[in-house]
Amino acid sequence: MTSTPFDLLFNPRGIVVAGASTHPGKFGFVALHNVLAGGFSGRIFATNPDQPTILGINTLSSVDEVPDGAADLVMVCTPPSTCPDILRSAADRGIGAAFIASGGFREAGAEGAQAEEQLIELADSLGMVVAGPNGQGLISTPAKLAAQIVAPVPPPGPIAVASQSGNLVSAFMNYAVHSGVGISRAVSAGNAAMVGVVDYLGWFAKDPFTKAMAAYVEGVGDGRQFAGAIREAAEAKPVVLVKGGITPRGAQAAASHTGALATDDRVFDGMVRQCGAIRAATIEEAYDAVAAFATQPLPTGPRTLVLSSAGGWGVIAADAVSNSGLELISLPADLESAIDGLVPPRWSRNNPIDLAGGESRDTIPEAINLVADHPEVDAVIYLGMGIQANTASHLRSGPFFESADLARICEYHERQDGRFAAAAAEASRRTGKPILAATELAVTQPGNAGPATMAAESRYCFPSADRAVRALHHLWWHARWRRRHLG
Repeated sequence: MTSTPFDLLFNPRGIVVAGASTHPGKFGFVALHNVLAGGFSGRIFATNPDQPTILGINTLSSVDEVPDGAADLVMVCTPPSTCPDILRSAADRGIGAAFIASGGFREAGAEGAQAEEQLIELADSLGMVVAGPNGQGLISTPAKLAAQIVAPVPPPGPIAVASQSGNLVSAFMNYAVHSGVGISRAVSAGNAAMVGVVDYLGWFAKDPFTKAMAAYVEGVGDGRQFAGAIREAAEAKPVVLVKGGITPRGAQAAASHTGALATDDRVFDGMVRQCGAIRAATIEEAYDAVAAFATQPLPTGPRTLVLSSAGGWGVIAADAVSNSGLELISLPADLESAIDGLVPPRWSRNNPIDLAGGESRDTIPEAINLVADHPEVDAVIYLGMGIQANTASHLRSGPFFESADLARICEYHERQDGRFAAAAAEASRRTGKPILAATELAVTQPGNAGPATMAAESRYCFPSADRAVRALHHLWWHARWRRRHLG
């Protein structure tokens, strides 16, 4: 990658935490703690004129004492009035980027807006890039950098996040921790005084560690510029957007949150679609979609088959497919004949394929491969994974585990669900078709062998059939957009 100001933010040689504190409740303590605990391999400096040592770091009295050229990034955790002097000192020491966690700027009113404008004019004159102010921080897992004033630190992965809300960056990262589908880069844009969400998306689009991007926005600013940037990013990689402030009360809350101005929601929705991005209604839907883009191939068509080990899940999935832009195909005759050879006659003989509990040891992997290989199937929703391992969990915790010698059957059940998850991932890789697995155990029992193996296979396990279908709908919509607009 060519060097850009964003390289200084996400791949710095060193970092300075300006305003480090010994008080565990203050931003300056948490920021330094997170940088150290995250394992950042570059040089780490901290400033505090009153405390010589914090968390094992020998502090400096000011940024002026940072060795010239030793750091690229300063994280500012001091009052707004101190920020200009810190930027001047940082620039003098060869530091080209600043993340300003400090609040009290545009979101606080007219006086704060003026201070913010003056700060950005200063940064521009110094040749510095400023993230924030009023932001929670940034994550760069390739650099093992966790420069943020909150938790969590997510696992490495292919998803990049940019958000005007720090809390919603945390929400995406919490989902990443839970699901195992991790984060490449994440940033809280705060007031986005110098660089905004679309600027980050533009850099993520060229980032080799990122496969798909998610963003939360409240204000758009220059609509034409925003649309052009979104389209350019979406042409490179999938972009999933959530917008806050779509109602009058929400817009009022956004204005006091990040100083964002309201936009017409219908215009925004049309712009997003025209530019090839995905509009999600909720953070849950956004994470489902971006995780699907990051871990599944795009479908070549809408023809969907549902494979389930029991009936109810399949009914829900059938309704969801029928209400989407996907097609619930009729079961091909040759596929019906092949499934007939795997299970007793009581199975559904229809799509959804309900195996009705008639499967034996190897039925599920064989059925997954049969449906994935069929030329009339573009995508598969696989339901029912985790049942056997859930039974094993109950047996292990019951009063008869030792006396009835249940260890062997429990291990068998757990191996089976691990096999099923691995078979789904392998069939998807082999055929290039999306195979989305869904089970509520992804939420209620994430250590279950089914969801756990999906995570180990770098695949997202959806919490429900309808959420998997919704994500597949987004995959198909984006695939069609790329085909129409990019060839």
